[in-house]
Amino acid sequence: MGLMNGMVKGMLVLTLTVALSGCLYPKDRLAQNLLPPKEAVRNVQQAIDQYQADNGLLPIKNAEVTTPAYEKFIVDFAKLLRMNYIGDVPAAAFEKGGRYYFLIQNEEDDPTVKLMSVVVFQQINDLQSRVDAYRAANGGLLPVGDEAYPSFRYLDFGKLGGVKTDVRSVYSRQPMNVIVHENGTVYADYGIDVRKAVEEEGGTPPEPGGDLRQLLVAKSDFVPVKSPAYYWVNGDPQASLPRS
Repeated sequence: MGLMNGMVKGMLVLTLTVALSGCLYPKDRLAQNLLPPKEAVRNVQQAIDQYQADNGLLPIKNAEVTTPAYEKFIVDFAKLLRMNYIGDVPAAAFEKGGRYYFLIQNEEDDPTVKLMSVVVFQQINDLQSRVDAYRAANGGLLPVGDEAYPSFRYLDFGKLGGVKTDVRSVYSRQPMNVIVHENGTVYADYGIDVRKAVEEEGGTPPEPGGDLRQLLVAKSDFVPVKSPAYYWVNGDPQASLPRS
């Protein structure tokens, strides 16, 4: 009986120890690593600035010339770690299991750290594969419905099997439409976000004729990944093929 009581007490102590460890360790990790993306962006920006000041270069991964503007110049965290510019990779980073790639925008004039949603990136890539498969099986026809913009139509999920992908805007957290250019390229439609950004500027784009995606980038920590370009046409944002 005494032996049994001892075993029970031992198991209780072990259970409590594990439970307490499981509670305390994550809190410690939260305090050190699980920073909000905004704070993580600020910390990485400081590391980037110091690295460039010391080395005259940016710690970025190589990208093909054809890589879209909002998908390239990914921060090379391995290099920053190796050279002691950061103590750990931010928890928000894809490299750490997070939901974002950290990018550098405006790399030539004013290198600025921004976030690219890996979720949206992968969702649109997956839809692109499904559209390509549909097109190959249907004599080149696209699974599209009504016109969204000139040369762009809404993706018809019914033609792809009826399951709609819930693609969310990083700016509003609201669902976005998915559109397809007549050449078959799939994009997330940030038109509503662009319109709101223009309205916040007084209803007139600050740079007539400019790509309105720059407004989204300037007003937040995020880039509009997998987006078409947008231009202001007759009082509305109009999608166009990106020039880069």
